[in-house]
Amino acid sequence: MSQAPGAQPSPPSVYHERQRLELCAVHALNNVLQQQLFSQEAADEICKRPLSQLALPQVLGLILNLPSPVSLGLLSLPLRRRHWVALRQVDGVYYNLDSKLRAPEALGDEDGVRAFLAAALAQGLCEVLLVVTKEVEEKGCWLRTD
Repeated sequence: MSQAPGAQPSPPSVYHERQRLELCAVHALNNVLQQQLFSQEAADEICKRPLSQLALPQVLGLILNLPSPVSLGLLSLPLRRRHWVALRQVDGVYYNLDSKLRAPEALGDEDGVRAFLAAALAQGLCEVLLVVTKEVEEKGCWLRTD
């Protein structure tokens, strides 16, 4: 079937979610997948479920983006900013390497870092990035298969 002379082809139907609240990760997933597959609840559940499946020995470090209160001296302001925090294992002990701390905070073994991550995720609006080697990323072995 041919088009009339001078007629423009119709643009493809492109799925696009607009920003709502601070759900940009959910919107980005749905936009890439070109349909509404993820909700905030589903994304939160996925974040909580892989937590127990993380193969922590395969992870070089973790970077968290957390809500951070704003204060002026003793006065706490009703604002929330974001703050990036690094977690890393050194000599068998996991540490919170938050740049706002005076010194690294020992979290302990894998159970300690998992508890820290669970508490951070429970606060909501927390993002976790895994830092792995290229080999680990290519093999996808940062998750346990058991």
